Amino acid sequence: MYVLGIDFGGGASKATLLDERGQVAATASCEYPTHYGADGAAEQDARDWYAAACRNIRRILCSVRAEEIACVCFDAATHVAVLLDERDEPLRRAVYWTDTRSAAEAAQLNAQYAEKLRRVCKHEADTIWTLPVLMYLRRTEPELYAKTARVTFAKDYVRGRFTGDRVTDYIEAQGSMLFDFDAHVWDEELLALAGLRAEQMPRIVSPLEKVGAVTAQAARDSGLAQGTAVICGATDTVMEVFAAGGAAAGAATVKLATAGRICVIAEQCFPDRNIVNYAHLKQGLYYPGSATKSCAASLRWFRDAFSGNYADFDGAAQKIPVGAEGLIFHPYLTGELTPYANPALRGSFVGIGAQHTKAHFVRAVLEGVAFSLLDCRRYLEGRGVPVGGQAVVIGGGAKSALWRSILADALGMTLFTAQHSDSSFGSAMCAGIAAGFFADFDGALRACRKLTGVTQPVAENHARYQKIYAKYRKISAFLTELAHEK
Repeated sequence: MYVLGIDFGGGASKATLLDERGQVAATASCEYPTHYGADGAAEQDARDWYAAACRNIRRILCSVRAEEIACVCFDAATHVAVLLDERDEPLRRAVYWTDTRSAAEAAQLNAQYAEKLRRVCKHEADTIWTLPVLMYLRRTEPELYAKTARVTFAKDYVRGRFTGDRVTDYIEAQGSMLFDFDAHVWDEELLALAGLRAEQMPRIVSPLEKVGAVTAQAARDSGLAQGTAVICGATDTVMEVFAAGGAAAGAATVKLATAGRICVIAEQCFPDRNIVNYAHLKQGLYYPGSATKSCAASLRWFRDAFSGNYADFDGAAQKIPVGAEGLIFHPYLTGELTPYANPALRGSFVGIGAQHTKAHFVRAVLEGVAFSLLDCRRYLEGRGVPVGGQAVVIGGGAKSALWRSILADALGMTLFTAQHSDSSFGSAMCAGIAAGFFADFDGALRACRKLTGVTQPVAENHARYQKIYAKYRKISAFLTELAHEK
């Protein structure tokens, strides 16, 4: 028998099939677009997620029979709300969490409700949170917004298409800024700011709770067997943190995905505007983290804007010396989170000379993201979050040996890689627990997690990067000044 985990990331969905021994039997992936606008817009079509899931499942079913899949679990980026009408159809494309158009609403919330948000939600408002996004849509699209019958979230929309359920998990709810973090209930005052009522929101369950079974229609669409068990699932970050082995206090992960993050498992929250706090899958634990918005997204942007392919980038950039001969990149393509919390901030290449080639620009992108993650590390440590000297590096960017070495040198950290550490793998492990393959979270990790490599920082490169980072920070200060100009 097998279980299936399906993730919806910033640009693609991935499915992972896991057997009873914790071995990956098959994987599949499928890209979908993000629709960007000059005004800071970033939107995705919820129907694309469902279509991608069905395509991935059919590819997986080339390896096994549908009846052999015992349980399915979905995950996706948090914050991403889907507005549904009376027929449970999306009213519009979903505003993705990197969208920056709700800056005015975030500022309003911080001016009027800062104390409540810190107390109830453990955060201050920013454009990444669902509440300011909903307030923005209510203000700018009032007629359409008034048709909202209920609100769901990215993974819950897709899972609902498979089962017909109307639930979400408490970790997802914590990412909405509409939910009481401690009381585990929707907050009526915050809902009212978005023009919503509690009955329009999903029912709250635990991530591993069975919430339904694959319907006849979903079976026809995907190829899964009708009646296959489906559990709720949770956010992509908690799933990948778990997949990487983060299930005990002190464990750290560095993420090189669409967005970048440094997360440290802790026994407490660290309420702060620039630290994102969520509960862990395991009771009593949390995974506070800092974040940079455009991590692997920066490299994808460069690929799409200037042509090329990932396979060639590493070889070309490997030949360029540390520091890209003076070329410095800032990855603020859609604003930035830690430590700036500034949706208006924009990126740059600085120091361009006649000697620079395309390979220099690729290396500068890799290094600029590493410096942004160094910002994240320093901020966490400055707020009392103990990052430590080692972490598991996860995300699609972790496949690049060059990027891992740049990151290890810039952060001054030892970075481990795991055989599998993506969100869909974490979701598959959760499905395995629900199906009885593994006794609990620790049992799943013992069966499934396998470290495959280690990247040590090079002292000479680390010292060189510290000097370049000082210049990077000076340029960041100037970019921040420009961002504040009207």
